[in-house]
Amino acid sequence: MIELRTPAELEGLRAAGRFVADVLDELLETVDVGVNLLDLDRVAARLIADRGAVSCYVDYHPSFGNSPFGRNLCTSVNDAALHGLPHDRVLVDGDLVSLDFAASVDGWVADSAVTVQVGTARDEDQRLIGTVERALAAGIEQFRPGNKLGDVSYAIGRVAKDAGFAVNTQFGGHGVGRTMHGEPHVPNDGRPGRGLKLRPGLVVAIEPWLMQGTDELVQDEDGWTLKSVDGSRAAHVEHTVAVTDTGPEVLTLRRAQRADTTD
Repeated sequence: MIELRTPAELEGLRAAGRFVADVLDELLETVDVGVNLLDLDRVAARLIADRGAVSCYVDYHPSFGNSPFGRNLCTSVNDAALHGLPHDRVLVDGDLVSLDFAASVDGWVADSAVTVQVGTARDEDQRLIGTVERALAAGIEQFRPGNKLGDVSYAIGRVAKDAGFAVNTQFGGHGVGRTMHGEPHVPNDGRPGRGLKLRPGLVVAIEPWLMQGTDELVQDEDGWTLKSVDGSRAAHVEHTVAVTDTGPEVLTLRRAQRADTTD
């Protein structure tokens, strides 16, 4: 069921969004050569406990997962595109890592993701990151009253395909509110003018993700991590966004992004 949030409910979602963004900021300060993925997960766990929040991941067990996720953070490295299960792995120079984090604060959920390079940057990785970030911005721009959900999906897919990337629509954005995953599904490609009409109070997580050489996934033996079938590297970004009377409101802006909006 698709629910529209009241102004009072949006206040709760804003608080959750700010917390999720702040956690990602601290994780981005921690990511470096020599850092273990399990250390990143421990940082997320500590911040959740300090805030009195609830992890959306630890007990999460959908049909596509072999068991409850058991961690507080998704860490997808290099050819891992989505749902990267943190394990005993140390980041090395040249790694490409996405951090995907969702939490519930006072019963309201926000979800966000960012991809960064570790140590020495690669031009092809920066192009990939730049493309998913532009796709996210294009999708957010369409998330306004009177548009259709297909306008959002089309905008995301157009950026990706114009840059030469193939788009997988199996996994994409989703409604958020009291739970992490709800209706509607927001594919990363679509047809403009089609689908659900956007109305104030609708809140979704918009999340473009791309792989450098393919749009096909394979599940890792850990039962969770989804990797590119050809071993090419992946990038994933995400924001929780609300439709308001005046346009889209991003609820998970990180510190640098919040500063940009006030300049």
